[in-house]
Amino acid sequence: MNDLTCIIIGGGHAGLGALKALKEETRQMANGQRIRFILIDKQPRHMRKMLLFRPAVGEEEIMIPWTQYGFSEGVEFVQGTVTSVEREEKQIRYEDAQGHTARMRYDLLVVAVGSVVRQPDPDQGGIALTDLQTAAAIRQRWRANLRQAVDETNPQERKRLMTVVVAGAGISGIETSAELALEMQKEASSLGLNPSDISVFLLNTQERLFLEGPEQVGRKLDQILRERGVTVLYNRKVMREDAGVVTLSNDDHLPVGLCIWTIGLIPNPALRTMGLPLTSHGQVLVDGSYRVHGAPGVYSIGDCARIVDPTTGKADLMRCGEAGLQADRLGKIVRADLEGRPAPVHKAAASILEFFCIGLGESRGLVWGRKWGLNMILTGKPAWKVRNIAWEAGSKLR
Repeated sequence: MNDLTCIIIGGGHAGLGALKALKEETRQMANGQRIRFILIDKQPRHMRKMLLFRPAVGEEEIMIPWTQYGFSEGVEFVQGTVTSVEREEKQIRYEDAQGHTARMRYDLLVVAVGSVVRQPDPDQGGIALTDLQTAAAIRQRWRANLRQAVDETNPQERKRLMTVVVAGAGISGIETSAELALEMQKEASSLGLNPSDISVFLLNTQERLFLEGPEQVGRKLDQILRERGVTVLYNRKVMREDAGVVTLSNDDHLPVGLCIWTIGLIPNPALRTMGLPLTSHGQVLVDGSYRVHGAPGVYSIGDCARIVDPTTGKADLMRCGEAGLQADRLGKIVRADLEGRPAPVHKAAASILEFFCIGLGESRGLVWGRKWGLNMILTGKPAWKVRNIAWEAGSKLR
């Protein structure tokens, strides 16, 4: 029986999860077919996107070689960017790391190109935390500002240099602001500055933090952030940053040394050139078993796919936890499809367990879960440990 070629586009959390699940599920298929696995990604290594704030506050390495993964044995890795999926010919067109165009045939294709960080308009100023380059630019900027503050004799200017605004109060903004406040305080102390003069503002357009859970979780987050040195401003939006001044939606002005944008995710814009059916928001259209509409042998999971529980009509969120569950189910779906059996159908993660964990820097975190209508809140060092486990699980390090 002929071998099959399975190409996975995207080596993020969903792509790695899909690769691992597919290898495990198809190892001993009933029909005896063998599968050649190819992972294609624009990065030379896996980037732990959930930890992108870490290089913005320190110098932590968040890139992991593909070969570090035990399930990578026998997998071919191609560095490149897929530009189109030719469904009729069952092949992809891509541009390799040297800029050369090539094609590759597939029998099975998994589209898991994920999401990218939403960026503000260029005239809004500031720096959006989007990739390793912008993370490094943020780190260099706030450190340079603190060094400049050491010799600054004007108290108001020194205060401006020691002030940062984080625009966007989702989990990424919360984690970024908490860790940044701590690192800036440490750096200030080492430079002979007063750590209490560090000001980190987290701008939230909503009336409270963490709308995904109960109000008490938002209050607890606010309390911990205040203890960390972060001030949350509610019902206010950053309109722009210009010449060291942030203008807010209520016409207030904040003198700042740096404005960081963390304003959420959007499906990877690269999808728009691939020729796959998309929603109006740019996600791939799939059925209840992750099969792409009108594309035999093509599946899609993760942030780039619009995945809906056919029973409840509830769509999965763009989160690593959901992607992990989807990847595990995808392995069973593909095996069932290859063996001609009924395939599993998607079930929303929230119908199993609502679960969120947030890192708040240096052995502090918050975990919230709900099952059967019961809320569970965990804080402090135990929550930090859970958050680290989640980070490692997302990158398949556990």
